[in-house]
Amino acid sequence: MTTSGVAQAEILLIEDSPSDIGLLRETLCESRITSRLHVVRDGCDALAFLHREPPYANAPRPDIILLDLNLPLLGGRGVLQIVKEDKDLAQIPIIVLTTSENERDVTSAYALHANCYLTKPVDFERFAASIQSTLEFWLTVVKLPSYA
Repeated sequence: MTTSGVAQAEILLIEDSPSDIGLLRETLCESRITSRLHVVRDGCDALAFLHREPPYANAPRPDIILLDLNLPLLGGRGVLQIVKEDKDLAQIPIIVLTTSENERDVTSAYALHANCYLTKPVDFERFAASIQSTLEFWLTVVKLPSYA
């Protein structure tokens, strides 16, 4: 159990890269955080998941969202804007997880109310360390609202 009261963290990963999905799965397996990872590969599926629309009618409310910016169909910026404008979803922390170090991407993500912006490191050890420390912070240190 984490200090924020989450027995098992529900993590939504919005990512289209199979290799990045695999790296995140491996990182979570090595993490001290008990979690369940849900993966969608584009922005449209992300919104369906979050709104519990078919085929995600039984989807849990995520405790945290990991969001790639460069997605098919509806990009990460669009997802970020829609989620943060939705009063029922806006409080879910969204961690932008992307390869882009472009200052315009960083600025626009924060302007759309991203909670954090991480650039994906190239090597696995740095990737794992950055994901683990970020998730530990958001899921064990920060006090988040509870949704029963």
